[in-house]
Amino acid sequence: MGLTATEEAGLKAAMEAALAYRRTDHDRPICSAEPTPMAQARFREPTPEEGLAPDAVIAELIDRIEPGLMVSTSPRFMGWVIGASHPAAVAADWLTSAWGQVASFADIAPGAAAAEEIAAEWLLDLLGLPPGSGLGFATGATMANFTALAAARTALLDSVGWDVEADGLFGAPEVNVVLGGEAHSSVYLSLRMLGFGAKRVHIAGADDQGRMRPDALAEVLRGLDGPTIVCLQAGNVNSGAFDPFEALVPIAHDHGAWVHVDGAFGLWAAAAPATRHLTAGMAEADSWAADAHKWLQIPYDCGVVIVRDRGAQQRAMGSTASYLPQEERRNPADYAPELSRRARGIAVWAALKALGRSGLAEMVERHCAVAREIAGILRDEPGLSVLNDVVLNQVVLACGEADDPEAGRKTAETLNAVQAAGICYPSAGHWRGRGAMRISVCSGPATLEDGRRSAEAIIDAWRQVSGG
Repeated sequence: MGLTATEEAGLKAAMEAALAYRRTDHDRPICSAEPTPMAQARFREPTPEEGLAPDAVIAELIDRIEPGLMVSTSPRFMGWVIGASHPAAVAADWLTSAWGQVASFADIAPGAAAAEEIAAEWLLDLLGLPPGSGLGFATGATMANFTALAAARTALLDSVGWDVEADGLFGAPEVNVVLGGEAHSSVYLSLRMLGFGAKRVHIAGADDQGRMRPDALAEVLRGLDGPTIVCLQAGNVNSGAFDPFEALVPIAHDHGAWVHVDGAFGLWAAAAPATRHLTAGMAEADSWAADAHKWLQIPYDCGVVIVRDRGAQQRAMGSTASYLPQEERRNPADYAPELSRRARGIAVWAALKALGRSGLAEMVERHCAVAREIAGILRDEPGLSVLNDVVLNQVVLACGEADDPEAGRKTAETLNAVQAAGICYPSAGHWRGRGAMRISVCSGPATLEDGRRSAEAIIDAWRQVSGG
């Protein structure tokens, strides 16, 4: 039967609205036109008793949701390290939804599985990580961290004669976990989900940029016996700093520890010649996690998990049941938690095909240059302080002097004024005990001119608040 006229009209309306939005997103005020309570009120109604035709549903959805859209695809959206969704990846994502493939087993979705397999090979090559590693596509960095740490748990307990998949954690040998002082909250969440607990971790101190100190790691490990996981970081969420992998990884491996790297956005620095030095030694780790919906510009949601010991990853994630295909070939379900999921790797394949090695490198390097441009302009403004060494795409800004009791309020008010003006959109944060403004350059089309406009908007807001 195919599509009815109203079903086809609904699909066309969605496509036309999407195109209209993306044609104008660079010129729209970035902040949502209405706050959350108003957006909720626009949707509030009793549960529908009768259905509407698809074209009417889409028309109503557009009418209700557009006033509450945050324009996170703008080149001057600089909050929370959110990518802008590359047009080729968006188009591939549309097709992924239309094709309706369940990307778990090669026999169920051969084309989707093949696209994911090739995308995985390309990613390992671009990031300089060990060929043949297991690579899975999860919802985001949280589940990517979860998957890698589950593989670590499997391998480490297996090394001391404990089958965690069969016997669980009750009575199992204790697994030590060492984090840096600036570990991201998603790592803690992953550890909680794995049964390790957030309070049982051992902390190795960090320096003033958030990098784990080698002497601190060595001191912590001297006091630990038994299976151990050491979690390092590529790209601090505030400063953008990288743990010194060349020093840390050998210290951890000499102790027999599994080394995991949380690289939600920082892992992509390995794909660009100008930033690759930041990741020196990172490829010697045992597992890695990243978000493709950050610097690779994939539509939400898409995380990447990579494990050197693909057998441990398969044992931790593999699913078997009488009704599921049992195959010799690579199955996407063996490398990430979800058994029923969309074919995320199709959009990854499309983005990599559109960007190529050179395009990905150019984008990463351009974004870092934009961050440096912003920081340079802001440093010259009296009363503004850039708190971090700008080594990547992150700028941490505070307003007022460090000893000013009103500095926190001034920073918050300046941030509110910047966001309300709609020219650029940084986000709030805390850094080294101070309230701060976080500027994250991660939107695919962002240029030096976007950086200058953003810096000028921040300075204008600061002068309003300070009376300057």
